[in-house]
Amino acid sequence: MTASATKTTSEMPLAVAQLRIARDLHQAEAALDEALVRQAQLLTTMVGARRDTGVAPFLGQEALMRLVKSQQAMLDAGGELARVHGRLSMIAAETCGGNDKCPPAALLESAQLVDAAVVARVA
Repeated sequence: MTASATKTTSEMPLAVAQLRIARDLHQAEAALDEALVRQAQLLTTMVGARRDTGVAPFLGQEALMRLVKSQQAMLDAGGELARVHGRLSMIAAETCGGNDKCPPAALLESAQLVDAAVVARVA
């Protein structure tokens, strides 16, 4: 099969791809922050429950240590995602005529409307 035979008949406009990637990237960043907040709440609840119930001072210590390791992993993932964001910004500058700024949030939220318009046009 040749390269031209595997190519689709319609191509996504670069601006639509950029909006989709930016939208999903921002959602991934927000999800990591939300996971960190929820883990911090869990840690607080676990330590508070241990203190407030009067159980042994080190009961659940292994679970707490694993939770802290999980938080560290989330922080590490956040660092990697920041690197992804930086590289994608460079790619956007290279492919979109120097547009090295992230699209505005309102534009990202309306990306689904753009997606629907592209699908309607292709169909």
